[in-house]
Amino acid sequence: MENRGRTFVQFAFYKVAPEWRRQPDDVRAKDKAEFECAVEDAADEMMMRSYTLTGIRGDVDILLWSASPDIDTIRTNTAKLMRTGVGRWMTQPYCYLSMTKNSQYKDPTAKDEPEGRRLVVRPTGRKFLFVYPFVKTRPWYMLSLEERQKAMVGHIEVGHKYPTIKLNTTYSFGLDDQEFVVAFETDVPADFLDLVQHLRETEASAYTLRDTPTFTCVQASIHEALEALG
Repeated sequence: MENRGRTFVQFAFYKVAPEWRRQPDDVRAKDKAEFECAVEDAADEMMMRSYTLTGIRGDVDILLWSASPDIDTIRTNTAKLMRTGVGRWMTQPYCYLSMTKNSQYKDPTAKDEPEGRRLVVRPTGRKFLFVYPFVKTRPWYMLSLEERQKAMVGHIEVGHKYPTIKLNTTYSFGLDDQEFVVAFETDVPADFLDLVQHLRETEASAYTLRDTPTFTCVQASIHEALEALG
């Protein structure tokens, strides 16, 4: 499959059925071990990072952030997870598919970066990941590229004021309901709160149609994330 060097990215949010928590301890332990093994096997084939949302949101428990040049690798491994252990008790209330792509907007302060750097997903390992789908209004695309670039300069300048935050932008045009999925990594949640508030004041923000739901995810090994389930 020709992807022009791009990578498929999936943000899969899982929710365990409350009935599973009432299963005997030995059954739950076996279920968790099977699911953990399946996640570790998947991580041998593609980029995979796990996060817990237990105690943060009521509608999801775990995020698995995965990436691969081959969508079949993501698809088949996800299917295996859902058939394994606690996966049989899980649903996916949210699941976002996207791809990497070089941005059409230029950072006027940035030095030349290696060609294709943005086509590979490279998580930093910071503790928090903030994820949300993003859709711009149609009038945004009616602006010329020059007008959009000018508006984005202000947006980019705000981002530079928060060096503790790394932005991972992926693209969903035609692949999923949203246009982008944005994922911010940081060890300082307060900086992310201030960044988002500051971004509301930029010109480009006026063209935002939708940027919810928003997920606050805490990095955890898959073992830790499963233990948090009960």
